[in-house]
Amino acid sequence: MTAQDSIPAQPGVEAPRRQFVNDPDAIVEEALEGLEAAYPRLIRWNRDPSFVVRAEPPPAGRVAVLSGGGSGHEPLHVGMVGAGMLDAAVPGAVFASPTAGQILAATQAVSEGAGVVHVVKNYTGDVLNFEIAAEVASDDGIEVRQVLVDDDLATASATGDGPGRRGTAATVVVEKIVGAAAAAGADLARVAALGQRVAATSRSMAVALAAGAHPGDPRPSFELPRDEVEFGVGIHGERGVGRRAFASADELADLLVRPLVADLAIGRGDRVIAITNGLGATTSLELAVIHRRVAKILAAAGITIERALVGPYVTSLDMAGASVTLTRADDELVSLWDAPVRTIALSW
Repeated sequence: MTAQDSIPAQPGVEAPRRQFVNDPDAIVEEALEGLEAAYPRLIRWNRDPSFVVRAEPPPAGRVAVLSGGGSGHEPLHVGMVGAGMLDAAVPGAVFASPTAGQILAATQAVSEGAGVVHVVKNYTGDVLNFEIAAEVASDDGIEVRQVLVDDDLATASATGDGPGRRGTAATVVVEKIVGAAAAAGADLARVAALGQRVAATSRSMAVALAAGAHPGDPRPSFELPRDEVEFGVGIHGERGVGRRAFASADELADLLVRPLVADLAIGRGDRVIAITNGLGATTSLELAVIHRRVAKILAAAGITIERALVGPYVTSLDMAGASVTLTRADDELVSLWDAPVRTIALSW
């Protein structure tokens, strides 16, 4: 009998969740082993310290692109490693930053002499450990530039206090654009500047119908009444910025999209890349319904969706929820988005 089996269901309370888990403490390593076995032509897993690199090294003499963060957000970041995107990903434990030692080793492994771009989501542990790794790498002669992704509108501060906006699904856009620019031969300053521009012109918002449960934990990280949703949730199982009444897909999509449009100050004639993202347990059918409404809202405002993704790209374990990300687009960004990519999660 497992710990999950030992907790009885209670009337009116969600039943304990069952998971495909051997040892909760080993789930990240076992998952990486499984992904390497499934995609040996795309990725290679370095066991100690743990990081993932492209199975075929990139051409010598060009900028390398590296990202990482806590596990539990799959396919981010490991699923973005490959030609035209990331050269390496550094996975931490579930919802925990990778260590500075892991990040440094990955940086050294992919450096080809032209510098390395670190794509970092705005969470305290990630920022600190990537900065430490960059400092040590610099002492070793590797030039590192950081692109900080901080797209989550829910945690924006009017006063500038606190850590600021969290990094969420706009990370996918940043990684795709900087990866394409590096593959095209852009220099370190140019690759970093493109990433910073994408991050600065991206915003996201998320809503959850149910929280996720950590591996080995049969209960979700928070409880929600059936007639409410958690608005403005993060990707680490955090509660949102408030609760709203449960409503139709169109009404919930409106709550997500309209604040993004206002904050980005976009309107008639503007163009965007849009991601309708599942947070882990939301079906593709539901996400398509949400994106239908996203497209209608933007079309009514005269905003063109140049490119879109619909699916689970930045998840929060098995959270039932969705997020919408909008990134301002122009001809250059669309061209870089369309550039060839071959990873576990994206391929065209």
